[in-house]
Amino acid sequence: MADEKPKSPKKLQSVKPDVASLIGIVVAIGGILAGLVLDGGKVTQLLQKNAALIVLGGTLGAVLLTSPLAAVLRAAKGLKSVFLEEVVAPEAAIEEIIAYATKARKSSIISLEEDLPKINHPFLRKALTLAVDGTDLKELKDMMELDMEQGEKREESAVKVFEAAGGYAPTIGIIGAVLGLMQVMQHLENIDEVGRGIAAAFVATVYGVAFANLLFLPSANKLKARMHSDVTTKELMLEGVASILEGMNPKLIRVKLEAFLPHAPKASKKAGKESGAEEPAAARS
Repeated sequence: MADEKPKSPKKLQSVKPDVASLIGIVVAIGGILAGLVLDGGKVTQLLQKNAALIVLGGTLGAVLLTSPLAAVLRAAKGLKSVFLEEVVAPEAAIEEIIAYATKARKSSIISLEEDLPKINHPFLRKALTLAVDGTDLKELKDMMELDMEQGEKREESAVKVFEAAGGYAPTIGIIGAVLGLMQVMQHLENIDEVGRGIAAAFVATVYGVAFANLLFLPSANKLKARMHSDVTTKELMLEGVASILEGMNPKLIRVKLEAFLPHAPKASKKAGKESGAEEPAAARS
């Protein structure tokens, strides 16, 4: 009889739009513009390219002075993940790990070597590769925890860039408003234009506060949430691989890993079915 091969879940990883972020930015901007119009203002009053240039240029310059270029570039790439979420389903990760545990228990952990190229999550693939290569359990945990720690530091550097931008933008907006008022004060002889000039000058302040509180700071908090979710997923995977290396029963591994789920597992019926000798469905070809 041929060896049973784990069947990797089809949707362990997927990228999908973050509906909360998309709705949030639309509601925030829409509410502000609607309030402006209801107060008798016009949306065109906020369309000041000079103010946007001052705020965005000044903020970018301040951030580049504060943070390394690599961190700024990482933050720019990370902005995409604020609106596009890379999801790793913990339930799918558990099923995949249980499949590998079942095969390793039947045919030894060396039998998982042929499955390594098919593992699409790099952290799980690296951990299982070390296990298959005969790495000591303590050494494996130390290496993978170091991997997690360094990855977390890289993500934190991007978060700090957005937090810095959120701190600088309102102040740069005030600088833009003062510069606009300086220009207005030089033309007080044309009193009809003074009012419009003052109103336009304060648009820079609006831009600074809006960018800080509608984009930069929320993006920093969203990336923090992504980072914490990623760490939890990696901890789940590391615990699963360590349990395989220890030769733990797959049913006990499932019980252990379900503690990482954000909600109470719906697997009580499945656990009852697995109380016999039946292997997990993910382990069947």
